[in-house]
Amino acid sequence: MTPTTTPPADPRAFLRALFDAAVARAQPAQVLAPYLPAPPRGRTVVVGAGKAAAAMAAAVDALWPADAPLSGLVVTRYGHVPAGQPAPGARIAVAEAAHPVPDAAGAQAAARIAALVQGLGPDDLVLALISGGGSALLAQPAPGITLADKQAINQALLRSGATIAEMNCVRKHLSALKGGRLARLAAPARVAALVISDVPGDDPAVIASGPTVPDASTCADALAICARYQLALPAAALAGLQSGAFETPKPGDPQFAGHTVALIATPQQSLEAAAALARAQGVAAHILSDAIEGESREVAKVHAALALQVAQRGQPFARPCVLLSGGETTVTLGPGAARGRGGRASEFLLACALQLQGAPGIHGLAADTDGIDGVEDNAGALIGPDTLARAQARGLSAAQLLAQHDAYGFFAALDDLVVTGPTHTNVNDFRALYVA
Repeated sequence: MTPTTTPPADPRAFLRALFDAAVARAQPAQVLAPYLPAPPRGRTVVVGAGKAAAAMAAAVDALWPADAPLSGLVVTRYGHVPAGQPAPGARIAVAEAAHPVPDAAGAQAAARIAALVQGLGPDDLVLALISGGGSALLAQPAPGITLADKQAINQALLRSGATIAEMNCVRKHLSALKGGRLARLAAPARVAALVISDVPGDDPAVIASGPTVPDASTCADALAICARYQLALPAAALAGLQSGAFETPKPGDPQFAGHTVALIATPQQSLEAAAALARAQGVAAHILSDAIEGESREVAKVHAALALQVAQRGQPFARPCVLLSGGETTVTLGPGAARGRGGRASEFLLACALQLQGAPGIHGLAADTDGIDGVEDNAGALIGPDTLARAQARGLSAAQLLAQHDAYGFFAALDDLVVTGPTHTNVNDFRALYVA
């Protein structure tokens, strides 16, 4: 693309193009090849879980030598299998299950995956394809814990406002496969994990609750998190954590010797791809962070304040510019809280619009790179200087809908939703504020 010094004429199209560039940078078919290990002397068994699992499996199948043994199973979220996949003759099966609360299909897929990795030898390879969403999709509870227990715990965690690292600390200690246990089942086979990060800090032990890597967190940590957020645990879960029976394998465990982990796509790389596109269009781009956490509406206030400082004072950046950030914010739903429709990206934008109060020249987009904001059919939404005025003209109260966590209803009424469908990847939140 030829650089230009003319700012974009259509801010909405500009912001959408940045989001599309971020998503494209994380597509498995584009990024996986350099990280694919060589075929072993024995068999190669592919397993995996996450929103990108089906696309990752298709990329592996296409790249793997036709004469090298390859089989396996991955599990992804319902509706997250790319069209035409698995292709006829595909060597890796794909199962679909529920996210973010696990279901029986996820439990069945997890049991099949556990069976596939057992009985392998030292000449065999387990190729693990791991991406965000795997915590819910790889649903095999620890001994004594039922699927209903896991569902209740997941729902409580999702409402609590806990960070993704905190949620996954609890999840992995109550799992038969996460927290390194899948790799332990595969011994003595070598495990190579290819990972798409959807968590702040890109820690493989947190991404999908780290099924193939050792875990430094403890049962005591999980108990402390449950106490912090006042989460009630079923008797079997509480007993297993208190006794240490649910402890995960730790760093230094010899069972992980020779195993490898490769991060094939990260939030930072996607933000850099968006920044490069912005600069090519004559707009300075500033990446604030790829690891922002916190309550969505509070994070929005900080982003809006920074955008206003740029617009009104030219600090700390000159106009025109775009402010980019990633990470994973949270939406806390307290007991009895009103629950509308909307995820953390849409809630961020609604709070941002309220903070900006129609300030001229500021436009924003926030979306989840997996294409699904929470549990709705949109990836996110867009705002501009006229957002609140158009809402008022339609009789919409932005403040009331924010209090009800109904950002989806707000933006749907304005036709400002960003709808992509599942993107078949997941590098978490994408936020862009353009100051013209």
